Amino acid sequence: MDQNDHSHLNPAKGYSAINAEPRVRPDELAAFVENVFLRIGMDEASSKAVTRVMMHGSRLGVDSHGVRLLAHYIKEIDGNCINKQPKPKFTRTRPGAGVLDGDNGHGGFVATVAMDHAIALAREAGIGAVAIQRSNHFGAAGAYPMQAVEAGLIGLSTCNTDAFVHLHGSKLPFHGTNPFAIGAPVAGQRPWLLDFATSSIPVNRVMLYRSLGIGVPPDTAVDSEGKPTTDSQRATGLLPLGGTLFGFKGAGLGGLAEVLSAALTGMRASVDIPAWDSVGKPRELGQFVLAIDPEAFVPRAVYDGIMTGYLASLRGMEPAEGAEPPMAPGDREWRIEEERKLNGIPIDPATFRVFAEAGERFGLTPPKVLQGNA
Repeated sequence: MDQNDHSHLNPAKGYSAINAEPRVRPDELAAFVENVFLRIGMDEASSKAVTRVMMHGSRLGVDSHGVRLLAHYIKEIDGNCINKQPKPKFTRTRPGAGVLDGDNGHGGFVATVAMDHAIALAREAGIGAVAIQRSNHFGAAGAYPMQAVEAGLIGLSTCNTDAFVHLHGSKLPFHGTNPFAIGAPVAGQRPWLLDFATSSIPVNRVMLYRSLGIGVPPDTAVDSEGKPTTDSQRATGLLPLGGTLFGFKGAGLGGLAEVLSAALTGMRASVDIPAWDSVGKPRELGQFVLAIDPEAFVPRAVYDGIMTGYLASLRGMEPAEGAEPPMAPGDREWRIEEERKLNGIPIDPATFRVFAEAGERFGLTPPKVLQGNA
């Protein structure tokens, strides 16, 4: 594949970075991933939660944060970063607020537990906010607002992570990719779901592009000298959302993630967090989740009417000549999810190798490639 071909990035057409790769059945994929976690010693609750979060990414086309993370999580578990059988402790501090000590469990499990608490708080107080302490990488941020959405609430999640984003022409990185995800229920429709890194692209997308031999888009990444590059093999850092001209916006959002994930949790800012690939001891990350009950503010019918009307107007906007029709946040993901239900989930070459290694190690059969996709 041409390193400079970025046609696969057109979100209006519902393309993912690995649409051309071999595909596997979603149910077989989920079963394999969950069994790997169980065989490595992770408890059942953690295994199910982490698999759900990973499959959220792979089902919806967020491939950088889907099942391709399996190798990293195995490494973290083997390297004593993740407590395989954590016992998170929740402390309610005030009405609508609380703190969850994640006991160094996998972030996918810890943040799932935290959002459950946030939902319960919101049922009572209208808003539920939970600051998360002593967690680990939590994968696709959009998985947690979806918990709130399924309960009829608005949800938000954010985290910070080790420094990888260069700010204002700096030679060294300062912020992590520091994502935000927000989901809102829509009556009779799929949710409004916004999930984005405050960097130009996520770190894991750079890793995915390396596996596929694809170059990163212009104005998204930098090399070891802090200079822009489109070579995924040379990319060692990222630019903030907005790139070289308007990166102050992404940098500001990345800073907001620091406020919520470090200052409100008592955990560390990005510049002090151990590197993504470090092992030997827990990384102890801070994260933050929020749930909002719309009915604490307006009658449900009012909320539903405004949301459906707003989205109808958005999608009904006349596109400019040669442009695709406008889409709401989540429209691309729901389109991809439906397509992957029918045709399977694509898996990149490096991840297939990980599946083979994990299958041999744990005595499991990796998911089979669907006929016609080999």
